[in-house]
Amino acid sequence: MIPPNAFRMLLCCCLALLAACGDRQGDLGRREGRNPQPVELLLLDDGRPDPSVLAAEQVVYRGNGEEPQTLDPHRAVGVPSSHILRDLFEGLTNEASDGDVIPGAALRWNISRDARTYTFYLRRDLVWSNGEPLTAQDFVYSLRRAANPETAATSANMLLPIQNAREVLAGTMEPEELGISLLDDYTLQITLTGPTPYFLGLLTHPVAYPVNRSNVEEFGELFSRPGNLVSNGAYLLKDWKPRVQIELEKNPLFREADQTLIERVFYYPIEDLATEVKAFRSGEIDWTNEVPNNQFRWLQQNYPGELVVSPWMGSYFFGFNLTQEPFIDNPSLRMALILAIDREIITEKVTQFGEKPSFALVPPGIDGYVPFSPEYADWTQAERNHEARRLLEQAGYSPEDPLLIEIRYNTSDNHKKIALAIASMWKQTLGVNATLVNEEFRVFLQNREQKVITQVFRAGWISDYNDPYSFLELFRTGHGRNDYGYSNSSFDALLDEVGTERVRARRERLMFEAERVLMSDHVIIPIYTYVTKRLVNPHLRGWENNVMDHHQTRYMFLLRSRTAQDVAAQAPEPAPESEGEARAAVSDDAEAPLPVDTENEAEPAAIGVPAAEEVAPGPPDSEAAAPAEDEPAEGGAR
Repeated sequence: MIPPNAFRMLLCCCLALLAACGDRQGDLGRREGRNPQPVELLLLDDGRPDPSVLAAEQVVYRGNGEEPQTLDPHRAVGVPSSHILRDLFEGLTNEASDGDVIPGAALRWNISRDARTYTFYLRRDLVWSNGEPLTAQDFVYSLRRAANPETAATSANMLLPIQNAREVLAGTMEPEELGISLLDDYTLQITLTGPTPYFLGLLTHPVAYPVNRSNVEEFGELFSRPGNLVSNGAYLLKDWKPRVQIELEKNPLFREADQTLIERVFYYPIEDLATEVKAFRSGEIDWTNEVPNNQFRWLQQNYPGELVVSPWMGSYFFGFNLTQEPFIDNPSLRMALILAIDREIITEKVTQFGEKPSFALVPPGIDGYVPFSPEYADWTQAERNHEARRLLEQAGYSPEDPLLIEIRYNTSDNHKKIALAIASMWKQTLGVNATLVNEEFRVFLQNREQKVITQVFRAGWISDYNDPYSFLELFRTGHGRNDYGYSNSSFDALLDEVGTERVRARRERLMFEAERVLMSDHVIIPIYTYVTKRLVNPHLRGWENNVMDHHQTRYMFLLRSRTAQDVAAQAPEPAPESEGEARAAVSDDAEAPLPVDTENEAEPAAIGVPAAEEVAPGPPDSEAAAPAEDEPAEGGAR
């Protein structure tokens, strides 16, 4: 077998994605031919796995999409960084493997009758990874730091339910005036502006994680680098090779270190989905961040036990830059482009993962909320196209004077295919000439935030907590994630009312009205609601589907591979046989040739090439190899 480090070195040279990270030894269930299989899971009385079924090496290798910009929990942006931060830190509350909110650093809490005051009681045995005691003062400092405008926390607006947070974020009050009080070393109190049903879930977000004050003050912006970072989660930051890998190791001082089985976890920023699938098939990673559209059907047939598809609390959409031409003060043009997209073709012919077409921002499935649906959602596509042509003409464009625009997206085969489909639909229906611009994730985020060169850009949002407000707050005037330049005082006022409303039904009506206002302003182009789709090593257990798609490594473990002894032990007791049958069986066995073990004798001949015993051919490597039916060609979309 080709050593794992050689595999990663070659990928790093070719794609600048992976590099050597040491040999991977042990029975981790290499997937050549998907043999051997894991043993059956045996649990002890306390619910933990029996040590006899565990793999000798408890190391997990994880595909993680894009490269994180930072591991400062208050300044991090994007899903990839959040995956890592959930391993490195723990907030006052935490999430179980199924996504439910559970006690974290706080052992318990009390909520006042008016639901505005939360009192948290910390565990008494908490320490930082450097051995220093972790106290309530650390959370007071950290929440004030996250709200301080000088920190430039991208998710600071999530703290708006806290009393005086709006004024602190605006710089008109000092961070010390934030509604947080230290009662004693292990007790803190947080006062809210009004009832906030999702507040405990909000505290599981990285913006509410504690950071070590002396650590931040000593190293400044470099405090989150390897060798510097002091954290309080189940894992420590051991190494970070930019664009190659991030390595975490088990934190022996974590409060549940004795229950944490995975010793190390590697995160790989593999943006190319076909490369990620190859890495999974060759046993180099234990789960993928995603899978390519054009390989989905092949994977369904050949990896049915490893392919996992589940609902996700998120929406996929494109955004308009409302601060630049041609979309500033031009709602007719924006609406024309929104209408001229056939979402059913995208979900049925392009993505093909079971996504549902979307016409609004908030996805279905959030507790107690019925999302807004615009009138055009009930139209036929022909009716939408007819209205789109009328609005385009009203906006001042025609076949003689066509609209020229750019669609920006971050590196991903799936994003590219969707952008191609949209560009093709706009060309066919409206005569719009759209140019696709692909950018590396960091550059893409920077350009979105600066709002200088963007016109139409790939967007989307995965909920931070189980509440519509997680989606709506992104469009508040001045929000750190408002890359659209959207500002509407009526919308902002509705969100203010949401923050103070105590009656749940009224609060939901206010959020519905806020979503209606937003969608009537034509700020985004809804495409579909998300599902997650990835490959997961069957040896990896403790990994559970949940609508938040949050998977902390500390809940996981690896089963060892099944051996011949395991198979024999599970075989049923043979029925008694007569003396004559026994003699005949011995005679037959003596004459029969020994079976040839073809399952495991062959090794892969080259990087990314399946082992010889794999009967099924590999999946297509590119969209050209297996285009989706009716998929728009790249040339026609430009």
